[in-house]
Amino acid sequence: MTQTALCLHSLPRSLLSIHELLERMWFEEIFKEYKKSIRLLRGSMKGRILIVDDDPIVRLDIRRILEAADYEVVAEASDGFEAIDLCQKYRCDLVMMDIKLPLLDGLTAGKKILEDALAYSVILLSAYSDEHYVQKAKANGISAYLVKPLDSKSLIPMVEVCIEKGRQLQQMSNEMVKLSKKIDDRIVIEKAKGLLMARDHLSEPEAFKRIRTISMQKRVPMIEIAKLLVLQDDVT
Repeated sequence: MTQTALCLHSLPRSLLSIHELLERMWFEEIFKEYKKSIRLLRGSMKGRILIVDDDPIVRLDIRRILEAADYEVVAEASDGFEAIDLCQKYRCDLVMMDIKLPLLDGLTAGKKILEDALAYSVILLSAYSDEHYVQKAKANGISAYLVKPLDSKSLIPMVEVCIEKGRQLQQMSNEMVKLSKKIDDRIVIEKAKGLLMARDHLSEPEAFKRIRTISMQKRVPMIEIAKLLVLQDDVT
């Protein structure tokens, strides 16, 4: 029998039970982290979430609900400033944040996070329902307002909807930015064509062909050639 086994054998039964309990908890924690790693490798995590609450027990309860549903809790914060910093670091899909926080409240922090596109969606949490805060939340783009305590039956569907809606809105925003840039670029190219047509007496197809030819020769995008032609006209 090993020395460790002898030591354990000599312990009182109550202490031995505590040792067994701690050992079991340790193995459960290791196994949970192992399963989480496997899900991450397989890409099966449903979303990246930041939990913000000044009560660590509340944060733990929410974390357990989310992780049981295969969501990744990337970090936890206890105030609004910390929430913004962590969002800048992790770029979350969703932030779940208590409305009343020390230093910086959840409503203000949530508005900043959404304005800077640091997360797709924000859910505000509160211990009670307050119509004033509900209306404020709606006016500032908050996705949902939930009253604690939370349970998985009501929380998980809301989380899923908010993440998906947030992703769709972000995709639409990205498409709008791309479309706006295309329109702006087209306006510049049209202006450059007009300058060439007036200066060199070219037809519209000829002016376009010249811009394209210069672009190919210099290996520079057409929009950059067009911008330089417009700039040249402005300074001369």
